[in-house]
Amino acid sequence: MTFFPCPYLDSDIELTDEREHHITSRHPDLLPKYRQCIPDTLMLPDEIRRSSRVRNARLFNRWYKWLRGGKYVMVVVISNPVPTERHWIITAYMTSRLTRGGDIEWKRT
Repeated sequence: MTFFPCPYLDSDIELTDEREHHITSRHPDLLPKYRQCIPDTLMLPDEIRRSSRVRNARLFNRWYKWLRGGKYVMVVVISNPVPTERHWIITAYMTSRLTRGGDIEWKRT
């Protein structure tokens, strides 16, 4: 298990071995080669959206001009406030376009 700092949530974000395996097997274009993009996206996102499908999920995204000709990295974080506060990554992937659904919670200016 790995923890990444996230200033926006003022907390560490958990990446379990099982979720890392999921990302590696489902999104091999991101992991393992571009693993550093995950903590970088959590540290300095371009935008954070609330998921329109999962009530307690946030979508952190960041544009990387140098990544495969220009791609966004999307890191999806689930936040569970009870019984103790926990923030964990459910998935992460590269994309050419941002998701349109969900409300923008924060945007870098």
